[in-house]
Amino acid sequence: MAIEVSPLPLPRSADPSKFTEFGREVKGVNPGTLTPEEFKEIEQLLYKHSALLFRNTDLTPEQQYALTKAFDPTADSYGHGNNKTGETKKSILHPDLKTIPHVPQVQLIGNGTVYNHEGLAEAKLKHPSHTTFHKTRVSEEDEARGVTRFYRWHIDAALYDLSPPRVTTLYGISIPKGSKQVCRYDDDTGDELEVPLGTTAFVSGKTMFDILPSEFKSLAVRSRVKYMPHPYIWMTPAHAKSTGLGIETEGLEAPMDELPPWEESKVKVFPVLWKNPVTGNLHFEVHPCGVCELFVDPLPQGAKREGALYPDGAHITDLGTVRDTLYKMQRPAIAPSLVYPHDWHEKDLFLFHNRGVLHSVVGAFKPDQVRAFHQCNLAASDDPVGPNAEDVKKWA
Repeated sequence: MAIEVSPLPLPRSADPSKFTEFGREVKGVNPGTLTPEEFKEIEQLLYKHSALLFRNTDLTPEQQYALTKAFDPTADSYGHGNNKTGETKKSILHPDLKTIPHVPQVQLIGNGTVYNHEGLAEAKLKHPSHTTFHKTRVSEEDEARGVTRFYRWHIDAALYDLSPPRVTTLYGISIPKGSKQVCRYDDDTGDELEVPLGTTAFVSGKTMFDILPSEFKSLAVRSRVKYMPHPYIWMTPAHAKSTGLGIETEGLEAPMDELPPWEESKVKVFPVLWKNPVTGNLHFEVHPCGVCELFVDPLPQGAKREGALYPDGAHITDLGTVRDTLYKMQRPAIAPSLVYPHDWHEKDLFLFHNRGVLHSVVGAFKPDQVRAFHQCNLAASDDPVGPNAEDVKKWA
């Protein structure tokens, strides 16, 4: 049977014109037992469409690891380092992940207590909630009525020492059902989005760049961001914005002298735009919570200077300015009409191009609602590639 693809079902809130290339459901192939020829076709589809969905899939942790690894055959360690999140109790990621003992590259995530699962006698899982991370929270009364928020828009990446994974695979094992929730932005725009319970929300990094006005396109194509060493420990005491898109600047981050030992050579500096290896498109890929500095190259010779931002280049070290600049550039792309909130079913396998999208946990579960997923991504064998000289000339 030939591989069949069809568009993902979009919610009423989505603007179909912005999703013509994003996301495909794949049928006619077993993702756990792909032939080399089938994998090559799947690989091309993923980079072209950013996300692939396989329904009713039986997938072992070993198969999920093998599938994820096929996108980067020399990669072998979980994206944050095998077992590293569990050992780093100060990390904001610590409560969210449990490692599968016999396949340490695969993590068990979800909510509630899971028993006798893949070598784990008992695993207490915690669904991340905006109530513990945002500066403000929805009221308990609103929460009881199903009002919620995006938790944290991000890329799956350690952002220190290790390179960002190319692909993340998510496999739904136990999916509690419940009423839809309303994701509220609470940023004075009035924006809100109806979402399935426990959705994972995605936005396209390509769209994030495409919709920018010309002055921000020019800034993006000329810029690089520097991430803090051990950023998930650094950000833990701080508070996120109500949209989940970055951190409020309140001076609450962990002091540098309280971070674990670190080396300057392992600090990550990445382009703001990452080049798709198949399409050549530029994707705006910044994890706003971990950024501390912004480097801007000057305009290339002959570029129009009128209206340009930082035409002579800049090295921006003021944290508030860095965050405000990135927020202005990224916030338009999380508008309700540009978000794909996936409606999870048991045995859904969802693959996404981690270097082409941003995503967020959404919603809240009650303690007795058991949810279990297997997640796999692998620290890549290389760093992302940014714009080339022609891209800079075109957009600057």
